[in-house]
Amino acid sequence: MKNTYESPFNSRYASKEMQELFSPDMKFKTWRKLWIALAEAEKELGLNITDEQIEELKKFQDDINYDVAAKREAEVRHDVMAHVFAYGEQCPKAKPIIHLGATSCYVGDNTDIIIMTEALKLVKKKIINVMNLLANFAMEYKDLPTLAFTHFQPAQLTTVGKRACLWLQDLMMDLEDIDFQLSKAKLLGSKGTTGTQASFLELFDGNHEKVKKLDELIARKMGYDSVFPVSGQTYPRKLDSQILSVLSGIAQSAYKFSNDIRLLQHLKEIEEPFEKNQIGSSAMAYKRNPMRTERICALARYVIIDAMNPAITASTQWFERTLDDSANKRISIPEAFLAVDAILNIYINVVDGLVVYPKVIEQHINNELPFMATENIMMNAVKKGGDRQELHERIRVHSMEAAKQVKVEGKENDLIERIAKDEMFNLNLEELKEILNPHNFVGRAPQQVNEFIKEYIEPVLKANHDLLGVTVELKV
Repeated sequence: MKNTYESPFNSRYASKEMQELFSPDMKFKTWRKLWIALAEAEKELGLNITDEQIEELKKFQDDINYDVAAKREAEVRHDVMAHVFAYGEQCPKAKPIIHLGATSCYVGDNTDIIIMTEALKLVKKKIINVMNLLANFAMEYKDLPTLAFTHFQPAQLTTVGKRACLWLQDLMMDLEDIDFQLSKAKLLGSKGTTGTQASFLELFDGNHEKVKKLDELIARKMGYDSVFPVSGQTYPRKLDSQILSVLSGIAQSAYKFSNDIRLLQHLKEIEEPFEKNQIGSSAMAYKRNPMRTERICALARYVIIDAMNPAITASTQWFERTLDDSANKRISIPEAFLAVDAILNIYINVVDGLVVYPKVIEQHINNELPFMATENIMMNAVKKGGDRQELHERIRVHSMEAAKQVKVEGKENDLIERIAKDEMFNLNLEELKEILNPHNFVGRAPQQVNEFIKEYIEPVLKANHDLLGVTVELKV
């Protein structure tokens, strides 16, 4: 048992894959890749850098002497220069050209962009898997009528599958935002201390074309198509705000789903997975608390609030650079990704094990549908020769009495039996039950599910088929 604080994202929530993306090892290895890309690009553009120096840098690309870097940082209080020093200790021939012409943000900011981009790809992978599970669920229950609610009051009917499509459509909107963000991913490049590239212009003896080409070469070597055309010392902090806005959107979608499941679990219509030996309450042994969806809500709330951090940071940066972004950024960005990763892990787990109780759903429909069907009943009675105005008054009286039975006396809704006994309606019990078939009241819900899944979701799943197959294991 550790005797110092450990983030719950590491010990309880986020996946190993997401944790590794934001690990120090990932960061510092990416720094070295960027130093190699810089040296290669500078060599290709004519600077006096040898193949031997570059090979030496590559030899130690993943073999970081952390002890040397830590000792040096304690002396100089500068993490980038400490790692330049440590790299130089391993690569004496390349030492003079490591970080040549660059400022700290060359490695720091480009690395941050690379890690956020890879993390966003992992988020996309998990969203695709949630969407696949929800699509299967929607198709399985596309025809199962259920009470729809407005204001959490019984309204008309829908189907269980149609409701799942509402959750699915939210995620589709999030996926579109992810794809847009990934489509415009670009590096900071090599912009120098205030973004003017003055140091590189000096290195290349005033050759502007070579300085421009340097940016292009570095981006290509790191797997990117472009760089920000202009910048201060850092990439625009607006990027952080845009990315966390996408994560906030995912949190909002998951929150909506989770709240719906919590309400449905209260109604005993649908439940999240509950394992054989799981304990719902330390005091009440019978409890089946929706702890997984509650956890999604808790983490989603954190992400939604956390998204304010880069928004404020982006709006308060002074001129070409201030450092009040750094401490905030190194907390808010990774934890937003770790939280969303955890949310999607739970989302996958819950959807994969949702339990539907059709009999309970049917019982709730039967309690409410007679009131909803009064217009249909009245029209059928009119067809048999009844007077619409007289029938309206009679059905109003019967409805009030049936409501009293339910609300005041706690009995079953007997509206249909009352109408069957009333000769004015000229409808027997079998005819009334046929009118009250729940499938008559779901409108186009089943067709909407079919159309939505076939026309919108299946093309997305097909295009991202290689991302399917994620398995998750919750720690608690």
